[in-house]
Amino acid sequence: MKIAMMSYTMARGQWGKDHDIAELCRFTTELGLDGIDWVTTYGVDPSEVRRITDDFGLANVCYTFPAKLQSADVAERKQAVEHVKDQLETALILGADKIMIVLPGLPDVPRERTREYAITGLSQAVPLCEANGVTPTIEHFPGATSPFAVSADMNEAVAAVPGLKITYDNGNVLMGGEAPADGYINSREHIVHAHFKDWDLAEDGRLGIDGRTYEAVLIGEGLVDPRPCLQAMAQGGYNGYIDFEYEGNLYEPAEAMRRGLPPLLDMLDEVSAGTSRG
Repeated sequence: MKIAMMSYTMARGQWGKDHDIAELCRFTTELGLDGIDWVTTYGVDPSEVRRITDDFGLANVCYTFPAKLQSADVAERKQAVEHVKDQLETALILGADKIMIVLPGLPDVPRERTREYAITGLSQAVPLCEANGVTPTIEHFPGATSPFAVSADMNEAVAAVPGLKITYDNGNVLMGGEAPADGYINSREHIVHAHFKDWDLAEDGRLGIDGRTYEAVLIGEGLVDPRPCLQAMAQGGYNGYIDFEYEGNLYEPAEAMRRGLPPLLDMLDEVSAGTSRG
């Protein structure tokens, strides 16, 4: 397992004002990481992004973007499938072998119904990905209306859409009311990418499916213990990347990564060593 830079984390801070691709790559290598998950390319030509990441010796491990495949409107879903087709070209230019399609809930629509819409849209989009040699994924998404929050939701989707895979998000699993490690264990054969983040309870926060409200915090400072998640992943044979994700407001993103990354890497080393001895 390796930790990857997630551009979304950095885009929420100072870097998000100018989107200097070379600066993000420099910071990624400074942290000792060798891969980036691009959450869009921020208006920069993907060929230029690829050139710069190649110059820094970095892998583009995933390409992430929204597409309204979960729309209740049939015409909008059809447009979303075309959008996925266009975005696949970007993924191929970047050299990313995976994409993640962001699928939040819909206001005032039961999440079960939204999941039906999303599965219909994914059934049309996923074959396009397979034809281009790119693995399509969806993630556990936070929020009380999220169509995909816990392992049962994810497993329903991959059973209905052959070729669809999962990006495991340990923090968002918690907001769905499922133990984070169980979210991995219950879907492990379908998981090809991962996000790690943390949430804490807050009076004025984001409502989860479990009825509690949450605020984003730095990994290790909230309710999500990364160690059981890493242990489950190691025991399950996961050998892919884990994005370091931070969407809190207490720290500037660069500071958050400098603070949160070393203990997570230490934990990963300890878990990996323990698995090897076992």
